[in-house]
Amino acid sequence: MGKERLSRVFGTDGVRGRANKSPMTPEIALALGRSAGKLLRSQTDKPRVVIGKDTRLSCYVFENALIAGLCSMGVDTLMVGPLPTPGVAFITRAYRANAGIVISASHNPFYDNGIKFFDSEGYKLPDAWEIEMEELIAKNEFYDSLPADHAIGKNTKISDADGRYIEFVKGTFPRGKTLRNLTVVLDCANGAGYRVAPLVFRELDAKVFAYGIAPDGLNINKGCGSMYPATVQKGVIEHHADVGIALDGDADRVVLVDENAQIVDGDTILAICARDMFNHRLLRNNRVVGTVMSNLGFIKAMESLGISVIKSQVGDRYVIQDMILHDANLGGEQSGHVIFHDYNTTGDGLVCALQVLRIMIETDSKLSDLASFVQRYPQTCISVKVASKPPIETLEKVGAAVKEVEEILGTSGRILVRYSGTENSCRVMVEGSKQKQVIQLAKSVAGVINEEIGCVSEANA
Repeated sequence: MGKERLSRVFGTDGVRGRANKSPMTPEIALALGRSAGKLLRSQTDKPRVVIGKDTRLSCYVFENALIAGLCSMGVDTLMVGPLPTPGVAFITRAYRANAGIVISASHNPFYDNGIKFFDSEGYKLPDAWEIEMEELIAKNEFYDSLPADHAIGKNTKISDADGRYIEFVKGTFPRGKTLRNLTVVLDCANGAGYRVAPLVFRELDAKVFAYGIAPDGLNINKGCGSMYPATVQKGVIEHHADVGIALDGDADRVVLVDENAQIVDGDTILAICARDMFNHRLLRNNRVVGTVMSNLGFIKAMESLGISVIKSQVGDRYVIQDMILHDANLGGEQSGHVIFHDYNTTGDGLVCALQVLRIMIETDSKLSDLASFVQRYPQTCISVKVASKPPIETLEKVGAAVKEVEEILGTSGRILVRYSGTENSCRVMVEGSKQKQVIQLAKSVAGVINEEIGCVSEANA
């Protein structure tokens, strides 16, 4: 394994790829564990690392490889089993561990997997740490730091992680209030939230109809969860529910469905929560962090209240970085990652859903009433599979196509072209006042990208 190859291991959200294929191989997982162990041992004599996972079959492979790598370097590991990503961040802090690791490919199909690291405070590792880990792996520099025979690390299974996280999540909901009069349709995506999520809402006295709670290692995100909200939409109608809640595979993002079975995405959720915090003088510095993908309707809704919007790069790690940089306590993405920094250090689908339910109760409002605050602009995003990722500014035909779209849209819309940080694809997002025009323009640019560096395009309108 050469350094040049490994320099591409970490993407925008840790390491991710098809299980058993580079970079998601057990060999690299073992090396990641060893490199993390060496760095941690340079800071403290006997580090502890929390390891959690989602429900996909390959998690067993990477869980054991990471534990072996860490323990071989003298690090003790705390294994929590299937637990939402924000739960692992919380448990890392609660156990005073030196780091946390989540094995998950989030919303991806079962055959993908990923490894992401948290520091002792539950924040995702900075780029500098990831680069240093890659350099250690490339040089295979572990043997000079092996522990003494009696100091090899040990692995311990933590049995109370679920309960601790459930109580943490419930603690973000006001004491003295319950969900007794609400009917909730919940889809756990057959993922990491399948055990804890139904309990959170039932223990707060909601009437819960739960889906996606029978993981078999192969069905995570399969036609369910936040990427496929049709299950929740159908359930809301069937059960005459007040709200639908769709989590993704690691439960760090959420998409809501109102009582009319209309989808409420991350931008609208963020706006609802920002307005509530603003009204209660809880929105720090009257600012919120979105991303370059945030819908223009969200931005205008915030501006109407005098709330400034910081536009971050796509990826919840960049959102939280900008939240810290700009001293903001609320941020999120259109995909449903919403970060309440007063509570947690990463997106948390359960905390987010509870905040919206609290607002519904306190304002005696239906979710559709709250969502009407945001008048969304027509927006579409097309993903083009690419063979390589040369700098977009060097693609002359693409540049010309983008410029033509910008001239057509003028001040009534925008176009954004960027590479995915976790997949070999290029995203084309177009936003404007006319839905048909937006789709047509996005397809035209996607076609040019496909001609220059790709072969297949898939629309995700």
